[in-house]
Amino acid sequence: MTDGAGRVEPSGVWATAVGVARVRAMETAREQPLFRDPLALAFATAGGVGPGTPPPAHADEAARRRWLGVAFSIVIRTKFLDDLLEGAVASGVRQVVLLGAGMDSRAFRLDWPAGTRLFEVDTAEPLGFKASVLRQERAVPRCERITVPVDLREDWPGALAAAGHDPARPTVWIAEGLLIYLPEDAVQSLLERVGALSAAGSRMGLTLASRGVVERFRKDAAPGSAASMWVSAMPEDPVGWLDGLGWEAETFTLRKRAEAYGRPVFTPSQQDEGTGGLVSAVRAAH
Repeated sequence: MTDGAGRVEPSGVWATAVGVARVRAMETAREQPLFRDPLALAFATAGGVGPGTPPPAHADEAARRRWLGVAFSIVIRTKFLDDLLEGAVASGVRQVVLLGAGMDSRAFRLDWPAGTRLFEVDTAEPLGFKASVLRQERAVPRCERITVPVDLREDWPGALAAAGHDPARPTVWIAEGLLIYLPEDAVQSLLERVGALSAAGSRMGLTLASRGVVERFRKDAAPGSAASMWVSAMPEDPVGWLDGLGWEAETFTLRKRAEAYGRPVFTPSQQDEGTGGLVSAVRAAH
């Protein structure tokens, strides 16, 4: 289905990217935001969840708290991955790949060194929706931005190579809010493929979910909601798991990162887990 501007209306998993944009727009409107995303409001509005849209309906207080937990996790993970990207390019990395890019606008809002190439990998529908909004906003990227329309269940490494990605050069990979929607065998396969395309010195930023979070949020999730589509939890030992895939990883909790960013949480830890942990990883020498 298309909207009045001829855009395909968000549906399925990729519709959650518009919800993420709404949260980022809300954060941008704060007096002291952790980040600024000037395009988030345009994405949210085009997707039908702009500022005039009623807030999500919640069956009870527990459902409202779960939604707040997810929104909190989106804000913290966005700041975390912004910092990770800035650190990667400061170290000399000039290739960036956003897997399941959704409404990510980092190509437009972060300061990139000359020579940076940023690849946005996602299916054709969200990329087309995004392109229409970017045209409307006359947005200009701050680096070389290359879209790669391909399903991550297909030969995305081939599509990425055809788009100009060079596996001999270090890359910083971002999988934000993605792995939770993939079966565990698909997560394993995806990261094995990422490893095969990563030169020594490459970096990776992931968001992961604990099994308890996935089960608790999915249990009472409304049909069609983001949580109803969550299927994958992180391994009990994510550092060891990633070590086996050739990455030296460090994990962070949302709570600890929030404290570091000046957004301390004062609720019991089980109540604010959001969508789980954050991972920063560096590719070990081959």
